[in-house]
Amino acid sequence: MNTSHLHLYSNIPYSQDAYLSSSPFQTDYYSPIDSRQFGVSQPPTAPPPGHHAPPGPPHGHHDPEAGPPTSPPPSVVPQQMHQAGAYAVDPGSMIRCLHRYTYVWLRGREQFWFYPTFIGRNSVSGYRWTGQRWVNYGISLRQIQSFTCV
Repeated sequence: MNTSHLHLYSNIPYSQDAYLSSSPFQTDYYSPIDSRQFGVSQPPTAPPPGHHAPPGPPHGHHDPEAGPPTSPPPSVVPQQMHQAGAYAVDPGSMIRCLHRYTYVWLRGREQFWFYPTFIGRNSVSGYRWTGQRWVNYGISLRQIQSFTCV
């Protein structure tokens, strides 16, 4: 044992308080470390005061229990509604189509019936109609030129 620290034990023989309060190391080992000083950011544990978050899970709208529809989509293809030069579809605009038959036109002319069950910040997932059955499918919102739900 280092003799220069021996006096810490001799002040109060059976008390750790004397050791902790007179420690040559002035760091409080029991306080949480602020991770920002190390360049690590953590999400907030609660919304700021006065902020009312919408109900549901954060960062997207999702129903883990949702499965594919039990019937095929409508047989009539809806008329395409053009969006005015949007670079990507806004996820908020697609929320109304959650769990509804949705016809999607992709950039590059591909089009199909879709049944969305999850809408995130950059993507949407659910089920795509193959012509015979529904299959699990996900797509980037940037690839969607337009959509309409019925």
